[in-house]
Amino acid sequence: MSEPPPPPFNTALLSGALAGTTVDLLLFPLDTLKTRLQSPTGFFSSGGFRGIYRGIGSCLVGSAPGAAFFFSTYEHTKSFLSHNFPPLPTSPNQTTTPAYHHMLSASLGEIAACAVRVPTEVVKQRAQAGHHNGSSAQAFRHIIAQYSTIGLPGVWKELYRGWTITIIREVPFTVLQFPLWEGLKSWGRARKQRTGRGLFESALYGSVAGGFAAAVTTPLDVLKTRVMLSTEKQSMFKVMTDILRENGIRPFFAGIGPRVMWISIGGAIFLGSYQWAVNTLSVGGEKKRGEESVL
Repeated sequence: MSEPPPPPFNTALLSGALAGTTVDLLLFPLDTLKTRLQSPTGFFSSGGFRGIYRGIGSCLVGSAPGAAFFFSTYEHTKSFLSHNFPPLPTSPNQTTTPAYHHMLSASLGEIAACAVRVPTEVVKQRAQAGHHNGSSAQAFRHIIAQYSTIGLPGVWKELYRGWTITIIREVPFTVLQFPLWEGLKSWGRARKQRTGRGLFESALYGSVAGGFAAAVTTPLDVLKTRVMLSTEKQSMFKVMTDILRENGIRPFFAGIGPRVMWISIGGAIFLGSYQWAVNTLSVGGEKKRGEESVL
């Protein structure tokens, strides 16, 4: 039982944009609570349970393009690897894509997505933590206003503060999540002896894969949050050693509950809505091509 072919570039682009916007809007309050739990000033000092939609403006700006970049890169890289390094048959009627195809594709997808995700994340998390009156617009203007003193390179560095730790967090996360998601989908197809893309199974397996990856990478997420919220630019290593010296290992697991809950639910919504959009657009495309062939 072979795996279904990857969706066309435009389908992956549009489906990713829809999935990213859907999950970020629905689960934004949980993301806010997680950020405040990880804030160096403490949960209640950062806003507690008040204003849980602070920073949603930057989320709206970055969600669609970030997810679109990810999935278009992910599916295109998977297609390239499948054509140049074909999957080996595991039985007479079944082929399985090697895990490294998914790992490499997802890693490149995350790097592409971070070009959009990091600046919007910097602005969003500062608003979530109560900086600049909790306004994304004010947080962004505060960074841009520094142009007169630090110039364009300085503004660029400020917008991309935490780029390295974000990549360090996202790549291990996605290397765990996507091979597990794809592997569970392959197992489900083999168990039910079918080649299609099941929406319910995709959502369920996305939840399992996302929750597992979220728990394992929580310490990296804490580091990313602390780097982005620091009042002055600090290296990841300095932030890590300061946390260990002052509070030990416990802060590295701050927010693990909301993070696992958020990403487990988010994995189901994100990957489920992506699969729904791919299925819908693919059916629509096939119907259109069929009508054109008749004409």
